Amino acid sequence: MKKTIVLMLTLTSLVSSLIASELKPLNLEEYVKSFDLKERTKMKVKTAEMLVLLESKEAVLIDIRFKEEYEVWNMPFSKNIPLNELPNRLDELPKDKLIITACPHNDRANIARIYLKTKGYNVRYLSDGLLKVADFLRGDNAVEFLQELKKDN
Repeated sequence: MKKTIVLMLTLTSLVSSLIASELKPLNLEEYVKSFDLKERTKMKVKTAEMLVLLESKEAVLIDIRFKEEYEVWNMPFSKNIPLNELPNRLDELPKDKLIITACPHNDRANIARIYLKTKGYNVRYLSDGLLKVADFLRGDNAVEFLQELKKDN
């Protein structure tokens, strides 16, 4: 019985990975027409939930600020792909994970989310912004997050 459950979980994971790796582009007009309350909720993620998703390796954080902004201050667990470079750097994004786009507040992050959504990515934007992450990750929270992030590496 245990072997069957493990096999089923393995197959489910494999099928999910294959499905996730096939990006299904979406026409912007179709996306706007199908936009509803459920999508409004699904498109956002707040700091605490994002950190859990990063710890569990289910998501990656893409900081879409300009290089100069990123160089001045950044989250070392993020990847910098400036918004204006995003169309030419899609090959750097994993197809099998949730992409979380972020900027200090959320304006550019949401633009990036919409763009990536139309390209078929599973994407959300950090609704409370990188400034909230910086505020949250102080003291014990920073220590705990780094310990969890480094597990299994």
